[in-house]
Amino acid sequence: MIKKPFTPAYGLTNAHLQTLYPAFFSKTKYFYAGLEIFKLPDGDFVECIWHKKPIKESQKPIVVLFHGLAGGFNSPYIQRAMNILGANGFSVVLMHFRGCGKEMNSLPRSYHSGETEDAKAWFRELKTRYPSNHLFAIGYSLGGNMLLKLLGEVGDDSLLTSCISISAPLQLEISADKMNSGFSKIYQYRLMQNLKRDLLKKYKMHDMQSLIGLSEKDVQKLKSFWEFDDAYTAPIHGFKDACDYYEKSSSKQFLKDIKTDTLIIHAHDDPFMTPKILPKKSELSTSIKLEVYPNGGHVGFVGGNVFKPNYWLEERILNYFSYNATN
Repeated sequence: MIKKPFTPAYGLTNAHLQTLYPAFFSKTKYFYAGLEIFKLPDGDFVECIWHKKPIKESQKPIVVLFHGLAGGFNSPYIQRAMNILGANGFSVVLMHFRGCGKEMNSLPRSYHSGETEDAKAWFRELKTRYPSNHLFAIGYSLGGNMLLKLLGEVGDDSLLTSCISISAPLQLEISADKMNSGFSKIYQYRLMQNLKRDLLKKYKMHDMQSLIGLSEKDVQKLKSFWEFDDAYTAPIHGFKDACDYYEKSSSKQFLKDIKTDTLIIHAHDDPFMTPKILPKKSELSTSIKLEVYPNGGHVGFVGGNVFKPNYWLEERILNYFSYNATN
């Protein structure tokens, strides 16, 4: 398997520039994407977006994408991945987490970094429909943590050929602390605005104040992930508090149990977490390949130059899955 090491674009070695440039300046070509509503076992639903959906008789490999916190189809990294994979012989489908598509999900609950049951249900559905097709998956950030936790939980019973996790917060409490300090507070502020907006939508559908003990004004006052997860994420999903949620949902403890061929891509300068989240060699199973680069930011990895960027991350994804689809 041939791969090129990542070299940051001239002028974009800074972690924040690596993070922000592809989010705001990436241009993607238009492509047709079809919507599928997938009903979950508890009566709720998620929105799945297909690009080059396979016919049942085909053996076209399928790549399932899982976005990051408050992300979705409009996230540039999702569209870049769908573009390059679709153009190179793969079917691609994005499974939105609950409430992250165009429509708010039906139940008071939402999604979180350790929620693996929805993804498992989708994988089972895909394998039933397309029993001869190779299944691959990519998880970005929160989605990357979820995917790694899932792979550790299923062990030898995985339905997937190989997977990639990108910029995953492998220890959630470390990431929550980092996001509440320094320049990273700017990212937290923006993400918190999205989380609070979506939670307030649920107040129009359910008696949320009775369920979590917070008024709409109380929700508006939440400033950090620690506060939001303690007030909403933890209690609505059955955790004692934010600490309990972070401890049980962090994927680092599951890495040793992964039996699926898995690539973890991470940047040492990721502003969403610190290098403390990185696993030691003894914490990795033999099925995992860990690539850590000095630069790259959070879901960045932009090479080339400012005026002619090269999105190394998508090239690495294509390289890795193309190799595993034929070997």
